Amino acid sequence: MGNKLSGKDLIKLGFPKNNAINIALGQINRYRKREKKESILTEAKQVLLHPEKFKGDGTWGKVAEGLVNPVQVKFNELRTTRAPFSIFGENEIDEQAKFQLYDALKLPISVKGALMPDAHYGYGLPIGGVLATDNAVIPYGVGVDIGCRMSLSIFDLPASFFKGKDHQLQAILKDNTKFGMSETHKIKADHEVFYRDEFKTIPLVKQLLDKAYKQLGSSGGGNHFVEFGIVKLDNPLPEWKLEAKEYVAVLSHSGSRGFGANIAKHYTYLASKQCPLPKNVQHLAWLDLNTHDGQEYWMAMNLAGDYAKACHEDIHRRLAKALGKRIAVTIENHHNFAWKEMVDGKECIVHRKGATPAAKGQLGIIPGSMTAPGFIVMGKGNEDSLQSASHGAGRLFSRAKCKTTFTQSQINKVLKYNDVTLIGGNIDEAPMAYKNINTVMNLQTELVDVLGTFTPKIVRMDR
Repeated sequence: MGNKLSGKDLIKLGFPKNNAINIALGQINRYRKREKKESILTEAKQVLLHPEKFKGDGTWGKVAEGLVNPVQVKFNELRTTRAPFSIFGENEIDEQAKFQLYDALKLPISVKGALMPDAHYGYGLPIGGVLATDNAVIPYGVGVDIGCRMSLSIFDLPASFFKGKDHQLQAILKDNTKFGMSETHKIKADHEVFYRDEFKTIPLVKQLLDKAYKQLGSSGGGNHFVEFGIVKLDNPLPEWKLEAKEYVAVLSHSGSRGFGANIAKHYTYLASKQCPLPKNVQHLAWLDLNTHDGQEYWMAMNLAGDYAKACHEDIHRRLAKALGKRIAVTIENHHNFAWKEMVDGKECIVHRKGATPAAKGQLGIIPGSMTAPGFIVMGKGNEDSLQSASHGAGRLFSRAKCKTTFTQSQINKVLKYNDVTLIGGNIDEAPMAYKNINTVMNLQTELVDVLGTFTPKIVRMDR
């Protein structure tokens, strides 16, 4: 008996001559190829005899599904009409972004949609797009950087703390933050997220544990940042136990790093194979939540979101320790995620691609740019926006356009004018690349109330 498992081996066991064999070989070759053939065949026999016992199993669950209730692969045509939708700040949004939403609204699974005022053209769904679907999740509608979030820590320190400490605070940022593909902390931190069952039960996630551990507390490239700045509280909540004045704060923006990116890539591929679509919407392939892959992605996505949160916790913990101060209040929200929420009386899967939850009473932080203020907000629960708000100012210029439009000298002048120190950063993140955050905020007064502002002073980004 050769050591490599073949379809003939499974047929001899009694497997039907259908796609269940291909599924089994795919799962085994991906996750169990180093194990002995005899032990794999013994397990395969049990799956064949008792498939119901293997439902949800990391390796065999998909095989059992193929034996009992195989996923039906068929070409999905778009509807001729759109699901209901709302656009906030329509005049500030490019036509390409609108047409991306219009196409998404024609998916047979679409229930309702919305565009936030920071919206611009993206991949799959537009950035700033919100889409509610019926019992289906679109991995690329969630996005590559799963659970990307903003996290704001306010310290009970007056704004005057910054005086004379510019070099000291720059050094703290340089020493305690890591960015991009190559930078990681020399002293790794542990976190409860690494002890989650998903790291044991989902084979792909298990393979990514080392990567996740190494990148904990680091930030990605592009528009990700960690900033020291000044928070001005206009309407502080009583539970914060802070007066209405100015404080030192840290704001960070990053996501689930390589861990989330690998999850997104894997399940987007699976969705594309199970859900063929017209070319113009092929990135919006979905996974039915009643299937093994749909359930597995849902668990992996939620884990990636919690991992992103853990990264921010580690970043802020390190900075608080370096400052020698305790964090008084933390406010955070995330985007590039999907939630189970009630939409017009029906439970739906609500995708927010570069948009954030803004349910009634829900807190969040909406940043501007490296030289523009961010806003501490409380959601109003607007049903037309699917209880959502913008995740930032939104881009006016693409990254490629920035490189041919702006110069480093221009950026330096804007930084100096706004009294902002930048560590790292590239021309494609020029502050001029973004929409006017005040305009964006004025266009979503129906969606959020403003409780305060954050003004960047020292900004750290990838080089």
